[in-house]
Amino acid sequence: MTRPVGWRRPEATVEDRLFRSLAVLRVVLLLNAVGLNLYRAENFQRPVAGLLVVLVMVAWTAFTVWAYADPARRTLPVLVLDLLVALGALAVTPLVKGDGFSASVPGFWVMAALLAWAIHLRWRGGLVAALALAVVDLSVREDVSQTNYGNVYLLVIGGVVIGGMAESLHRMAEQRDRAEHEAAAARERARLARAVHDGVLQVLALVQRRGAELGGDAAELGRLAGEQEAELRRLIRAQDAVPSGAGVPGGRRDLAAELARLERPGVVVVGPGAPVELDAHVVDELTAAVSACLDNVTRHAPGSTAWVLLEELPDRVEVAVRDDGPGIPAGRLAAAEDQGRLGVSQSVRGRVLDLGGTATLTTGADGTEWELCVPREDR
Repeated sequence: MTRPVGWRRPEATVEDRLFRSLAVLRVVLLLNAVGLNLYRAENFQRPVAGLLVVLVMVAWTAFTVWAYADPARRTLPVLVLDLLVALGALAVTPLVKGDGFSASVPGFWVMAALLAWAIHLRWRGGLVAALALAVVDLSVREDVSQTNYGNVYLLVIGGVVIGGMAESLHRMAEQRDRAEHEAAAARERARLARAVHDGVLQVLALVQRRGAELGGDAAELGRLAGEQEAELRRLIRAQDAVPSGAGVPGGRRDLAAELARLERPGVVVVGPGAPVELDAHVVDELTAAVSACLDNVTRHAPGSTAWVLLEELPDRVEVAVRDDGPGIPAGRLAAAEDQGRLGVSQSVRGRVLDLGGTATLTTGADGTEWELCVPREDR
């Protein structure tokens, strides 16, 4: 399907939103760091150097907010430089505050670089950035207190968790986009199919009318065209009536209820008292196969009675379609296939075989019986 102008991959859109949120967080973390350093100004042995470090943090925050706003600028060199600035701010803390300091100059501001790595490079990037920050933070301290260890531990865990969440959001966005485009493609195919069917229906109706007028062999051709027109109209109505959940992986339908709708004068449907729930696709195909069997009874054994018997077993589902007609003459099915009439081979056997089941035909002077057997994959 052709993408519209300006379309971007859904995961890129998710990353844009995450980086916009990170830009706000960067400013908040910067304000927190500046405020704390002003409050603890007496802790600086070299106030001028400390002021320079804070100014670098301010300038770098402004740069990264601008840089990460454009996806084209979110490159690995920028990410590496972002992490190096955070590591540098940690590393110079002993030179600015002296030995025995309790709080680093950047403080929680270093989280911004960690989150950028986690968002862009997923959990692996978050882990690498967190480990680098943890090693530098612990290495510049004379003593590692329980509080310092707890902060580093949370830093490492947070990098992995945030990176994993970002990856999950990317995958969810991609799956949603794929599902939306598949649904749009399915709607377009259905629309085109209806347009094609409408054209075919008009031609079949014309052939039916002209064949009846001409008589002879043309009348038989017209009769066949009329049957196919009716079948096409039935298929179009069935397609339009398919519920939105049909055919969706995980969707369930009651086969007994669907087969019960096929009951009419001359057709008796017998099933268990409880619902027989199967995947929606399996129910659709089995119902279509049984419907094809009943259509053959109506067409080739008019006046006969047909019985549809549904039986649910632990490992399979069996459907039998029987009639009391004269049976199918020997060679009739082979001749029908040679003439291109594939109702039995495609509508019945083909559908059941595609489901991994079997379709057995028994015919004789006392009638015809189809035995359709499909395994239960949910057991």
